[in-house]
Amino acid sequence: MSITIHGIAASRAIRPLWAATELGLAFEHRATPYQSGATRTPEFLDLNPNGHIPVVVDRPEEGREIVVWESMACALYLARHHGRPDGQGITPSSVREDAEALRWSFWTVNEVEADALTMLAHRRTMPAERRKPELAETAEQRLRVPLAVLEQHLQRQQQAGMDWLAAGRFTVADLCVASVLNWVRSSSRPLMDGHPLVQGWLQRCIGRLAYQQANALGR
Repeated sequence: MSITIHGIAASRAIRPLWAATELGLAFEHRATPYQSGATRTPEFLDLNPNGHIPVVVDRPEEGREIVVWESMACALYLARHHGRPDGQGITPSSVREDAEALRWSFWTVNEVEADALTMLAHRRTMPAERRKPELAETAEQRLRVPLAVLEQHLQRQQQAGMDWLAAGRFTVADLCVASVLNWVRSSSRPLMDGHPLVQGWLQRCIGRLAYQQANALGR
């Protein structure tokens, strides 16, 4: 069995890179950037015809090669099929935990990611002359709604004696959501300050050693 992860940490590929590191998996990292045409070569398009990173290639000891695209799917796949459902690591250990991982991963893609990227682009990553502050401001205002939802959920979790999204421990649900909320953290301090439980939870997530290790890969 061998695993290859294509992508760089400064992209959505942080999700499978982080998941694999949390799981302690041995994997080959191919630092494929999303710029300079690296994802448009015939070899890469054969893996992902969409021309995007990340891509996870899993080669089981028996059976055909498995290719997974879409960053959340990559992270969930690794947790489900290469982790142990023992209630210790990031792998869901029950149907309820699995449902929570799916729910919050899809939620963050649908409710948070687009506006988080808009803020990040128009406040940090895009060349200054191309930035449109009004787009970032509108995105920030919209994000107040999902962040309030997450704040409320974390409050309920704390009342139940749990500090994480899906369980009493860090799981792939936290990993997937934190990978997106981290863009918000770097783009709007006031927005994060207005949601202290989210802010504290996110700091615990990105303070993990596995995140620090994964975040250093191919930036």
